[in-house]
Amino acid sequence: MPSREGSPAAGSSRLTTPKAPQHLNSTGCYISYSEGKGRGVFASREIPAHTPVEISPVLLFEKEEYQEHGRHTVLDHYTFVWRDGRMALALGLGSLFNHSRDPNISYILDHDTESIRYTTTRTIHTGEEMCIFYGHKLWFEPAEGEGSNIGVDDPDDGWGGLSRLQDDTTLSQGQDWPLLEGDPEEIIADEQLPFTRIKLIDDEEEDLLEAVRLERVWVVDIPEQRHITTMLKWLKQSGLDTPTLSHLKRIRKLGTTSTLLLTPVSAWPTAPALPEDLHLPEPYVVDVPRSAALTQISLKLKSNFWPTIYAPRKKGELEPWSRGKVRWAWEAAKTVVREVQNAKDAGELPIVAYVPVPYDEETKQATQITQPFISYDTRQSLSHPLRHAALNLVRRIADHRASSNTASEAIPVPTPPVDVPAAPSPVETLKANSGASRQNGSHYLLTGLTLFVSHEPCIMCSMALLHSRVKEIIYLVPMEKTGGCGGVACVPKLEGVNHRYGISRWKPREGGIMVDSLQIDAATDA
Repeated sequence: MPSREGSPAAGSSRLTTPKAPQHLNSTGCYISYSEGKGRGVFASREIPAHTPVEISPVLLFEKEEYQEHGRHTVLDHYTFVWRDGRMALALGLGSLFNHSRDPNISYILDHDTESIRYTTTRTIHTGEEMCIFYGHKLWFEPAEGEGSNIGVDDPDDGWGGLSRLQDDTTLSQGQDWPLLEGDPEEIIADEQLPFTRIKLIDDEEEDLLEAVRLERVWVVDIPEQRHITTMLKWLKQSGLDTPTLSHLKRIRKLGTTSTLLLTPVSAWPTAPALPEDLHLPEPYVVDVPRSAALTQISLKLKSNFWPTIYAPRKKGELEPWSRGKVRWAWEAAKTVVREVQNAKDAGELPIVAYVPVPYDEETKQATQITQPFISYDTRQSLSHPLRHAALNLVRRIADHRASSNTASEAIPVPTPPVDVPAAPSPVETLKANSGASRQNGSHYLLTGLTLFVSHEPCIMCSMALLHSRVKEIIYLVPMEKTGGCGGVACVPKLEGVNHRYGISRWKPREGGIMVDSLQIDAATDA
C-alpha cells in the first residue's frame, strides 16, 4: 500500500534530463516521460487484459528505521506500507508507475516472495501509459485531466467507491480496524472474526462402532522393512500423498508385515502404479476413518480400522484463527473486491474466485502453491454455461499442478488414470483460445487450500469444490436463491458426501469490505 496514500511519485519538477533511460522488459513495457508527471511506464505494443507486466522485488525498511530516517527523504513518496508496519521500496518498474483515477494497472503485495505484482486491468494499447491508483489523499496536485483528489463526499459510483479502491492506507495500517492491531500470533475469538463460520456438523464422538464414518483408500503391503523408507520417499514425490489423510498414521504394522497408506480412492480411482524394482504386491482398498479421534473410546474403535491420530477438542470447536491469518484473509477479500471490478470492466459477469498463497509454511509446502490464482466467470465471453469462476479456478490450479510436477526421475511415479482438459487463464479466455489437454490425475485437487469467492458458489460449483477437496471457502455475498453453501442447499452438509469443507461468510462492511456493493441478480448461479 502506498505511503501517504500514494506510491512512486508523480512530480516532474526535479527531472531535467531530456531522455528517459532504456529499459528491457519482455512484456512490452518501456520508460518515457509523461506530460505533467515525469517518468512513467508505457506499452510498446498492445498488451491484453489481466497480463502480469511487472513483478518488482522490494527493499524493506523496519518501521522504526523508516520513521527516524526514510520518511524524511525522497523515498517517502516511493514506498508501500508492508506487513507489520514495515515500508517497502519497489525496484524495477514498480516505482515508476504514475497515478490515475482510472487506473489500467492493478497490483498485489506478495508478502511471501517480498515482491509486488502488477497486472493489466484491461487491454493496454500501443503507446499508452500504464498507471496505478495511489489512493484517496494525494500529496501532489494531479496532472491535468486527472481531476481533483478523491474524497469522502465523492458521488457513489455504484460500487461503494470500490471501483477505485486499491488498498486504503489507513485500513492497511490497522488504524481504523483495531482487530489488526497487536500480536499477529494471538488467537482471535470466533465472535470477533470478520466472517461468520457455518458449522456443518456436530462433532460426533463416534463412541459406537456403527457411528464411525469411513472412506475408502488405497494401501499396499511392504513385506521387507528395508523398503519402507524408500516407499515413504516415493510417496511424497508421487502426487498421491495429500493432507486429507493427515489424521491417520502412514504405516500400519500387523505381525511382520507393514502396510503403507497411499491415497483416497476418491482422488485416484484406479490402482496406482508402484516402483517396479521393489517387486511389491498389488495395492488394494480398505476402509479407514474420515476424521481424527476425539475421545479415547473413539480412538480405540477407529484404530480397529487403521491407526488414527488422537486429537481431543471441545465439541463443536472450529480451527482457531490468529490475528496474522485474519490480516491474510482481509487482504485476500480486498483482492476479490478489486478483481470483481476488473471482471466487470472486461465485460464478464462480476464474479471472482481467488486462491491466495497459503498463510502458513506447512500448508504451503504440503500444497506446493507458491503463487496466487485468480479466475473470472467467463460464461459471457465464451458462451459456455459451465465457465463459472470457481470451475475456472479449479481448472487453472489443476493445470498448474500437472505442469509443475517435479518428481525425481530416479524414482518412478504412477501415471494418472484420467485426462482432464486444461483451463484457460483469464488472458487466454479473453483471447478465446483454448489450452491443450493435460494429464492431471490427483493434481486437480484443491486439498489444503482456502478459496475466496465474491459470491456464494452455486450447487454445481459447490459440488465441484467438494470433489476437489478444497479445505474451506470464504464468500462475500450470499446467494439465497441459488447458493450451494447455505443458500438453497449446503452441499458439504449433505449425508453421504465423502468430504466436508469449511464455509465462512464475510460480514457486511467488516474491515472496510463493502460487500453490499457487489450485489448481482439474485437468480444468478454464481
